[in-house]
Amino acid sequence: MNTKLTVNINQLVIERAKKYAQKKGSSLSSIIENYLKLITSEEQKTDYVNAPITKSLRGSFKTFVDIDYKDELSKALSEKYDSYG
Repeated sequence: MNTKLTVNINQLVIERAKKYAQKKGSSLSSIIENYLKLITSEEQKTDYVNAPITKSLRGSFKTFVDIDYKDELSKALSEKYDSYG
């Protein structure tokens, strides 16, 4: 069952999001719902870390410091999606 939700979002963000949805042939509601499913599903979060492309790249990059790639991935996604506010 779908439920109506009212949120307050910056007008510029809404306009850009509507254009994005139109280009993707989707509705803004569908995109928001899918994003919320993604960030609230622990299984989906694990899939990013264990995706074949991620596994194939693991160990390919060397750094001078010890980096927790899961933490870095989480930070990058947070920065990406929090920047729209």
